[in-house]
Amino acid sequence: MELTVKDVSKSYGQNKALSGLTLTFTPGIYALLGPNGSGKTTLMNIITDNLKYDSGSVTYEGVNISDMGRNFLQLLGYMPQYPGIYPQFTAEEYLFYIAALKGVKSPAAQIDDILREVELDDVRRKRTSTFSGGMKQRLALAQAVIGDPKILVLDEPTAGLDPKQRIAMRNYISRISMQKIVLIATHVVSDVEYIAKTAIFLKKGVVIDSGSPSSLAEKSRGQVWTVKTDADRVAEFQNRYKVINISGEGSEVWMRLLSETCPCDGAEAAVPTLEDEYIRVFDR
Repeated sequence: MELTVKDVSKSYGQNKALSGLTLTFTPGIYALLGPNGSGKTTLMNIITDNLKYDSGSVTYEGVNISDMGRNFLQLLGYMPQYPGIYPQFTAEEYLFYIAALKGVKSPAAQIDDILREVELDDVRRKRTSTFSGGMKQRLALAQAVIGDPKILVLDEPTAGLDPKQRIAMRNYISRISMQKIVLIATHVVSDVEYIAKTAIFLKKGVVIDSGSPSSLAEKSRGQVWTVKTDADRVAEFQNRYKVINISGEGSEVWMRLLSETCPCDGAEAAVPTLEDEYIRVFDR
């Protein structure tokens, strides 16, 4: 199973959203990371055949996805960043409707399992107009996985979820990713650090780095520090260094910051994370 994006470019007027982008995806989870305007959503819309590109090609098993028509759509599960969920449907009705659109036969048992996994089985007969933002987000993920798609494209899947729900959804996505190509665009780096086999850094429509989350995090080795200082020196450190986290009690403050050299006496080198490397790369 292979999905290939080759030399793809896309512009909106004078704005170049993607510039000669080439990527190859095989089964596993890929994290698309980058600031707003980096091209993540444009790439996802092209891969799902919702947006036409200016040049290049997108192929599945060597066949252009535009030529596959409905055959490609049946392989695809898509969760957009702002999903449209019909308010007059109950959760169960909505999933049966999506299953019908996808041509899924006998979906009842599958819908039961999915509603249980996304923790909506107790509200399955409530109208979605009564749902919170987090509940709608989980329902959007549920509709994406109906039909056991081979390609799963998720745009900000954990937005609006509380920490417990984020962990549950992250574990669920990881569990169903076997024998699937899963693309996740997110601003919450910690959500993909431990489940993605490859993280891809995008900036202005170009891949600036990619690799396993651990290998990318390692690039910040020796540049991440924890510092204990007085509260009245926080502004001084913020002016001199990129401060990632600040915590404290009373007059004592602990900071996690980036510096190519030891920032002060008593500073201790910290184990780098993918988030540290993300900040280092995108906030130079």
